[in-house]
Amino acid sequence: MEENRSKPIADELLIDDETPAASLTGGRARALLLLLGLVLVGLNLRPALSSLAPVLSMVSRDVGLSPALAGLLTTLPVACLGIFGPLAPRLARRLGSEKTIAVVLLALAAGILLRTQLGQFGLFAGSALAGAAIGVIGVLLPGIVKRDFASRAGLMTGVYTMALCLGAALAAGLTVPTAEAFGHDWRPALALWALPAVLALAVWWPQLATRHAAAQGRWRVEGLLRDPLAWQVTLFMGLQSSLAYIVFGWLPSILMDRSLTPMQGGLMLSLSTMVQVPASLLVPMLAHRCRDQRPPIAATLLMVIAGLLGMLYAPTDGLIIWAALLGFGQGGLFSTALSLLAHRSADQHVAASLSGMAQGIGYMLASMGPFAVGLIRGHSHAAWPLAILFCLIAATAFCIGMLAGRKRLVGVQARPV
Repeated sequence: MEENRSKPIADELLIDDETPAASLTGGRARALLLLLGLVLVGLNLRPALSSLAPVLSMVSRDVGLSPALAGLLTTLPVACLGIFGPLAPRLARRLGSEKTIAVVLLALAAGILLRTQLGQFGLFAGSALAGAAIGVIGVLLPGIVKRDFASRAGLMTGVYTMALCLGAALAAGLTVPTAEAFGHDWRPALALWALPAVLALAVWWPQLATRHAAAQGRWRVEGLLRDPLAWQVTLFMGLQSSLAYIVFGWLPSILMDRSLTPMQGGLMLSLSTMVQVPASLLVPMLAHRCRDQRPPIAATLLMVIAGLLGMLYAPTDGLIIWAALLGFGQGGLFSTALSLLAHRSADQHVAASLSGMAQGIGYMLASMGPFAVGLIRGHSHAAWPLAILFCLIAATAFCIGMLAGRKRLVGVQARPV
């Protein structure tokens, strides 16, 4: 058991049911092309979410969205992450991971473009399609990293995480300048983010010719839904994600209520997202020195809630400090939540099943946060209702995190079938 728990986290989260073909290890150029493809695919996992927030006020005004509908719009793609993510292993077994990712990249580009057409219908349908695509890709990429870069899975997961944060930051920072360049038109600014998906598909295309041998045997994990610790991990994943997607969906709008321009709000979101990159790498290294995960959970949650309250109440000329604190806390909090999937599991099969439960149910829970912000803003643009919401979510996450962070294992085992 200790041997399994000493492996890198990415080694534990094997979701794919395939093993690498012998030919894959033969060519350095092929490995580099695969790495470039993974980076470009990872780059596409957040722009569809973070590009909308800086222009949400333009979109709402143009297509006639109430604050409640705007909240639903920010909620929908997050909910689709949880709904469609669990379908990814089934699609991979039918089509193969490479073909599934290619098809889903097309769907992602189509969803991004659809958001700019057909009024409210296209906006919601495109957001749902983009969210579903991101959910499927997000589940498959860790398995491919484990399969094809097993000896460097920790490093490759770090590279993939950096690409994800970079994509989110670029979309948050560049969408408003693009809209202004097109005469304050949000449509080309959002449609722009279909291009990285098309580029990723072009670079990924050679992977479709790669053949993989079937994995030896399958495993079944039963009883997770009856395990209290599994639910603690799932609820913690959902609560910390709720805070993250509130920031992705609403931070620029909240800052615009404080007289910042849309561009300034987008840049604050971009900065906060970029700071998540070093935090996601540094916090797990520091947490390794702790007996369990409770200290990093408490520390990063404190940073997150301090950063959020700073966004609401701190003087605007010092917001850059609070944005950086918020980003560092969220980056460390997410990496700690991800680590729980491995640390609370006895082997990689249990970890994979726990990952499916935590991300499926967790993202459904997370989607309620952005929706709640939309409902609140429909009645008041005052800061105090949002502060109460943020503190309630953070306090609940702290209580659940202190349970999930204990050095224990879920009480289920994997059995061969």
